[in-house]
Amino acid sequence: MIEIERKFLVKSEDFKTESHKHTRIIQGFLNTNPERTVRVRLKGDKGYLTVKGKSTNDGLSRFEWEKEISKLDAEALFKLCEKGLIDKIRYEVKIRQHVFEVDVFSEENQGLIIAEVELSHEEETFEKPNWLGQEVTGDKRYYNSQLSRHPFKNWV
Repeated sequence: MIEIERKFLVKSEDFKTESHKHTRIIQGFLNTNPERTVRVRLKGDKGYLTVKGKSTNDGLSRFEWEKEISKLDAEALFKLCEKGLIDKIRYEVKIRQHVFEVDVFSEENQGLIIAEVELSHEEETFEKPNWLGQEVTGDKRYYNSQLSRHPFKNWV
C-alpha cells in the first residue's frame, strides 16, 4: 500500500501518438490535509475513494488506499467535496516495463500536463521518453489536492 512515483512536466504532446489508452477523470477532495488526503474520483464510468497519507520529504512515496465505488456514489460524494474539482484526460503510455500516466488538465488547470511513473522501489531506473520535461516530484504545487485549491491558471 505504499505508492512510489516520480512526477514530471511534459514538454510536448508526442505522448499522444504513443498512448494505448485515454480516459476522462473527474476528481474532488473530501479532505486536502497533507497528513491524510481523501479523494473521490470518477474514471470513465467507475468511481473510486482514495486515502493518501503524508508524502516522504522527497515526495517519492506515501501510503495509498483505494476502493472502487459505484458511479452514483462518486457523483453523490462530489457534492460534499471541497471547492475545486479537477478535470483531466489521462493518457497511458507503456515504455518497456513502465506505464507513464500523462494527465492533460482542463478547466481551471488548462495548459498543465504532468506525467507520473510508478516504481517498485525508490532507486528503480526507467527509460525517459523524449517528451518528458522537468522533474517536479515532491513539489507540492503539482499535487492534485493543491491544484484543486490553487489552480494552475492563477499561477503568476
